[in-house]
Amino acid sequence: MRAVVLLSGGLDSYTAAAIVKAQRFSLFALTLHYGQRHAREVEAARDVARALGIERHLELEVDLRAIGGSSLTSNVPVPRDRNLDESDIPSTYVPARNTIFLSLALGWAEVLGAHDIVVGVNALDYSGYPDCRPEFISAFERLANLGTRAGVEGGRYRVRTPLIALGKADIIRRGLELGLDYGLTHSCYDPSADGRPCAACDSCMLRAKGFREAGVPDPLLLR
Repeated sequence: MRAVVLLSGGLDSYTAAAIVKAQRFSLFALTLHYGQRHAREVEAARDVARALGIERHLELEVDLRAIGGSSLTSNVPVPRDRNLDESDIPSTYVPARNTIFLSLALGWAEVLGAHDIVVGVNALDYSGYPDCRPEFISAFERLANLGTRAGVEGGRYRVRTPLIALGKADIIRRGLELGLDYGLTHSCYDPSADGRPCAACDSCMLRAKGFREAGVPDPLLLR
């Protein structure tokens, strides 16, 4: 069985891909260069793809800086030391990003004859993005089956979200059970020029919380 996985180089997509690989899927990874300021994640995605033994790693450029609307695709400062319990959607939200990314993954899946798309979203320890929620994933899955030739000819697409109901600590524990090296990953929204994490953006704080609650050190901070 083939599956297309959206691979960002972050902790979540790495773990989601590994879980599906353990279910005997052959993985095809899609990484997007979308004009993000944290391009270090693309390098991490290449490292992660090699570690996973991906069948093919496709990198596409879709420059969302032209659209803007996010601190990740503009010169607007990335929020730091934010209260993660706040319910507002932060400026790091990229307009319709997961809709765009999943659409590209769907197109490639149709060409490959794959009926499974893997994405590492979760709806617990995250930054409040609307396109990480189960209802969004369900809606996109319906779209995939209505709007493709494969879907209307009897194929059935499934968007796999193995992390959707897991907190960050549980994600890390599951990955360690699978033998993953999280030192290969990158999570920071606003790294320094040498790629070091800022330790204060939402993503860094969620990652730190996860490792702390899992009771293991973050290998990125041991270097």
